[in-house]
Amino acid sequence: MTILLYIFLLLVGFVCLIKGADLFVEGSSSMARNFRVPGVVIGLTIVAMGTSAPELAVSTSAAISGSNEIALSNVLGSNIFNLLVVLGFCALFRTVPVEKMILKRDFPLCIIVSLAILLCSCEAGLIRQSLSAKDMTAEVGKLHRWLGIALLVFFVIYIIVLIVEARKNPVTEEQEAAMPLWKCLLLIPVGIAMIVAGGEAVVRSAKFIAAAAGMSETLIGLTIVAVGTSLPELVTSIVAARKGEVGMAVGNAVGSSIFNAMLILGVSSAIHPFGVNAASACDMIIVIGVTILTMIFSATGKGISRPKGVIMLLLYVADVVYAALR
Repeated sequence: MTILLYIFLLLVGFVCLIKGADLFVEGSSSMARNFRVPGVVIGLTIVAMGTSAPELAVSTSAAISGSNEIALSNVLGSNIFNLLVVLGFCALFRTVPVEKMILKRDFPLCIIVSLAILLCSCEAGLIRQSLSAKDMTAEVGKLHRWLGIALLVFFVIYIIVLIVEARKNPVTEEQEAAMPLWKCLLLIPVGIAMIVAGGEAVVRSAKFIAAAAGMSETLIGLTIVAVGTSLPELVTSIVAARKGEVGMAVGNAVGSSIFNAMLILGVSSAIHPFGVNAASACDMIIVIGVTILTMIFSATGKGISRPKGVIMLLLYVADVVYAALR
C-alpha cells in the first residue's frame, strides 16, 4: 500500500512539474516582452531561480539536518544533469544555438566557480588520493563557512551584472504581443509553486523507493534526488524550446548550474560547513569536464545539434553507471 501511495505521488508530481513549467515559461517570456528584456536574460535569472527552488530547498534542509552528502551530491548531480540531459534533450527537438555572451561570460564562470570550489575545499594531494581511493566515503576536504559566504557575495555581484547589462541592451526589434503584466505576475508564482510542489513530491517518492533498495546517501543525492530536483529545469527548457524560446532554455540550464554552485552551495555551507568525501571530489572534477565539453559543443557549428545531444545523453548514462558501480 505504501509503495502504491508513493507511485501515485510520483505521477502527481510529474503532472505538477509539466503544467507548472508551461505556466512559468508563458509568464516569464511575456514579462520579457513587456520589459523588452532578452529571453536569455530572463532564463538566466527568473526562470533559473524558479526552477532551482527544489535544489535550494532540498540542499538547505539536508545541510540543517546533517545529511551533508545529499546536500553536496544533489548540487553536483543537478549540474551534470542540467548540462548533459537538459541541453541534450532540447537538442533532440531542434538545434540549440548558444549566444556569444553565454559562451564568453556564463560558461567560463561555471568552470571558474566549480574549479574554485574544488581547490578551496580539497587539498591537491587529497584530490589525487580521491581519484584512486578505494573507500569513496573517505573525507578528503571541507566546504567551509567562509567559502559559502564568498560564493553568496559573488552570486549577488553576478545578478547585478546581469541586470545592468539587460538595462543597457533592451530588445528593440518588433515582438509578438505580450499578455498583460498582471497576468504575468500571476502565472509566474503559480508556475513556481506547482514546480516546487511537483519537484518535492517526485523527490520524496523517489528517495523512499531508492532508500528501500539500499542505496547510499551520496548515490541517492547524485542520481535520484539530483534528477528529481532537476526535472523542473528539464521540463521548463523543453517547453521553452518547443515554444521557440531557445534562448530561455539555454539560459535556464546554464543559469541553474550557476545558481546551484554559487547560491545553493553558498547557503548550505554558510549554514552548516560540511565535509567532502572522495566520491564528491570526483564528481566535482566530472562537473568541470562536462562544463568544458558542453562549452565546446556550443561554440562549434551552429550550436548543440541532435548528434551532439545524443552524445551528451549517452555521457550522462555512463556517469550514472560509474556512480552506481564505484
